[in-house]
Parts: sequence; structure tokens; C-alpha cells
Amino acid sequence: MAAQLELTDVRAGYGGGDVLQGVDLSVEEGSLTCIVGPNGAGKSTVLRVISGLLRPSSGTVRFRGRSIQGESPRAILARGIVQVPQERSLFPTMSVWENVRLGAYSVRNRRLVQDRLERVSKSFPIVIERRHEPAASLSGGQQKIVEFARALMLDPSLLILDEPSMGLDPKTRSLVFTTIGEMNREGRTLLLVEQNARSGLGIATHGVVMESGRVRLQGSGPEVLNNPEIGRLYLGATG
Repeated sequence: MAAQLELTDVRAGYGGGDVLQGVDLSVEEGSLTCIVGPNGAGKSTVLRVISGLLRPSSGTVRFRGRSIQGESPRAILARGIVQVPQERSLFPTMSVWENVRLGAYSVRNRRLVQDRLERVSKSFPIVIERRHEPAASLSGGQQKIVEFARALMLDPSLLILDEPSMGLDPKTRSLVFTTIGEMNREGRTLLLVEQNARSGLGIATHGVVMESGRVRLQGSGPEVLNNPEIGRLYLGATG
């Protein structure tokens, strides 16, 4: 598979100090790449660099062979990179259907919007089943799945998920990870940052372990999950 996204020797941080200390990362077309690591490893900083919220101090960020560092978040979104944030981001008093439609706010072609609504509704039945209900009536896991549906209204080339299982109970977390795996099997390229290493790496085609602003381990999801070094690098938090 060809690399869709490439970070080469990226350094970035806040207030004059670099959190990322020369990150090399590649996300292949059609892959599900999961980044894990202890708090402070730089995982969220990587996502901020990719989405244009943070400009790297050095290194290169390329998407489909073209440099994107320094571009605005809006320009990067227009390239097809869409991020679902860690925080719940649905409008609670609006209906499920209205929230999903908002995902296509920048799409002017009504026929295209309708086609995507139909496609998303087939992939995520909850969009139809709960369409008239306010988003606030959904459980945390259901809200996260509706956020996925809303993100797909832009038909992204790369979908980035930041800590999608945060705050979810085990049963709901399993549903969310099943949904992420299904999106990948349907051909989506996904980049996932996840605290639950076992669940994240368990569905990943490619796993990355970060520590102290650097990539320390990478390989297939199962290889990284079963690597004896992960206990030390991840401070024992593999479940």
C-alpha cells in the first residue's frame, strides 16, 4: 500500500519547547493506524500538527505527496482530512438527523448531500432509527457513532479519531471499536489515537507506540500489541 500521510522528522510544541522530538510516521492508504503511548507522549500534538492547529517548528508533513504544513485547518479539511475530537461535539438539542446533515455544511451540491445521507444511514442504522430524537437522548457510545456518521458526510480521504473510547463502559467501548473496524473494512483510511492500547491495537492494521515525543515502536497491530517492550514503553497500560 502507498503512504497517504507522511510525517518526517517533525518537531513541534508550545511556548518555545518541542513536545515532538523528531517524529517519523507513515499512514498507508486503506490502513487503520493506531497510536498509543503514555500521557504526555505527544499523541495529541501529532494530531494537532496534521489538522493544521499547530505549525511544526521543523520537519515535513505530506499528504498524498504534497506538503501541508503551514496550511490552515480549513484548507486541510478541504483536502479530505477530517478529525472527530475527543470531546463530545454533537449539538444536544438538535435531532440526530440534523446533527448528521451538519457534517455536509460546506457541500453545496444537494444531490451529493442526499446521496451521502443515504449511504451513511445504511452504514449507521441509528441515524434512521433515532433520527427525530435530540442528540442528548443518546448514550455516550451512540453519540460517538453519530459523530462518525457526521464526519463521513464530508467523504474524507483520511478520518482521524482522537480517543474515541474515552469515558465509555466496556460494552459500549466494544461497539465503538467494532464500528471503527467496519469503517476500515469498507475502505476508509483511519488514524486512531487511543488510551486503551489492547482494544485499539487489536483492530489496527498498523500500530505505533510513542514515548517522550518520539515513535519508539511500530509494526502491524498484533506485532506491536504482543511486543514485550510495550509494557515498559506504555507503563504497563496495555488493557
